[in-house]
Amino acid sequence: MQLDVKNSFPKSLFWDVNFEDIDSQIHSLFIAERVLTRGSLEDFRALKNYYGIEKLKSIIVEIKNLDERTLSFCSVYFSIPKTKFRCYNFKQSNQTHSNY
Repeated sequence: MQLDVKNSFPKSLFWDVNFEDIDSQIHSLFIAERVLTRGSLEDFRALKNYYGIEKLKSIIVEIKNLDERTLSFCSVYFSIPKTKFRCYNFKQSNQTHSNY
């Protein structure tokens, strides 16, 4: 089943891709990342309603790039420790050294 991106989310969230090429199952990480990092609260509700809580939880923990604010929101909202998120572990393993 394909997510109708045109009717579910603002075009501005997916400005750099062709709507017809987005498959809701294949591109679930991409869709969730865009909606979480750039969408509104209404967009988040649409995402949650489409995938359901449990499926969305399994998707968001696999996202590689979430900013700190979005990561904190997801961690609290879904009651998932930050250490379970791929993006958190990725950031921890790729810390840069200070340049003094």
